[in-house]
Amino acid sequence: KLAGCTLFITGASRGIGKAIALKAAKDGANIVIAAKTAEPHPTLPGTIYTAAEEIEAAGGKALPCIVNVREEQQIISAVEKAVKTFGGIDILVNNASAISLTGTLETATKKVNLMMDVNVRGTYLTSKACLPHLRKSKNPHILNLSPPMNLNPMWFKNHCAYTISKYGMSMCVLGMAEEFRGEVAVNALWPKTAIHTAAMDMLGGAGIEKQCRKTDILADAAYCILTKPKTFTGNFIIDEVLLREEGVKDFDVYAIAPGHPLMPDFFLD
Repeated sequence: KLAGCTLFITGASRGIGKAIALKAAKDGANIVIAAKTAEPHPTLPGTIYTAAEEIEAAGGKALPCIVNVREEQQIISAVEKAVKTFGGIDILVNNASAISLTGTLETATKKVNLMMDVNVRGTYLTSKACLPHLRKSKNPHILNLSPPMNLNPMWFKNHCAYTISKYGMSMCVLGMAEEFRGEVAVNALWPKTAIHTAAMDMLGGAGIEKQCRKTDILADAAYCILTKPKTFTGNFIIDEVLLREEGVKDFDVYAIAPGHPLMPDFFLD
């Protein structure tokens, strides 16, 4: 279904972004890996070049681009390169994200800036750069990895800055879905449970993976969304809810440790 489509995915060198890229690559999609890891990281696996190799091996075409979404010029250059290489952009996945689960007094200003710059501003500017090209596509989509808007104060009190930054991504969905209704689909996707990524290992410590699902569940849910018509827009989608509606019954396949209790994700009461 995504054969020949061009996906621009931020933060696609590892984790959820890479999982979505590999799922689309199996259809023969073109993937622009817009991420900042060009040199191997001391503790985190993968670079834009190793991700590109995996995408090509899965059946896709890959264009690795060094993009720190805090730098507008890097975003613009990667978008231009994508259009020059593949002739356009059909799908944007705003996946790049920064996290610090710290209280107001414990959050260093540079961490506040990082989360606001990557999560809100990066999502906004990448969408802005891609939209003129998305509008020319037959079935264009923007998908933000961000939560449903939940104003329960419990989601703000322990990590106010992080919550504001993730809801900023969700507000981009709310606004742009309406602004570009009929032209470009804009939706949000969020996991029901914790997902096992390098970030989760860092936050949760040893043994946390038993309470997590694999990134595959988000890749499958994203694929469902991105293959729907552009009239499917303005939705805040929870991975498991969507997949159940699509007829998936066995969720053990997504568990790191089938049968083990799963940790619910943030922002879902």
